[in-house]
Amino acid sequence: MPPTLIHIADVTIQVGQPITVGETHEGLRRVVPILGGHLSGPRLKGTILSAGADYQLIRPDGYTTLDARYVAQLDDGAMIYIVNTGVRFGPPDVMARITRGEPVDPALIYFRTTPRFETASPDHQWLTRPLFLATGARHPDRVEVTIFEVG
Repeated sequence: MPPTLIHIADVTIQVGQPITVGETHEGLRRVVPILGGHLSGPRLKGTILSAGADYQLIRPDGYTTLDARYVAQLDDGAMIYIVNTGVRFGPPDVMARITRGEPVDPALIYFRTTPRFETASPDHQWLTRPLFLATGARHPDRVEVTIFEVG
């Protein structure tokens, strides 16, 4: 039976100016601070705390691996640790614009991640079991992510 996608939440993450480590043997290493944000949807509602960063590696062709780690506090007080890894790629000229912090049309970029969740909250243990898939859009000041449970 083919999997289904169940919408869980829409997340808006405010990001700071990237901290550039530099060109390493792997590619351009950057750390993008997570400043805050919010999540809302049928299964999750809350605030993204100013506690985390996206650890990026950008290859010369613009292909980017993402490793974002941050914390959400849900409206019921539950704390959720989120590890969201994935990839972002598109035409090299468009990817160069993203790297420079310029706006781009999200339709031009493939941006997919696989969020994982940890929590001590008994009411939210359901987050720690299934697979999740997310689509994303990068804007100069924020990242927008839509999370789906793979059913």
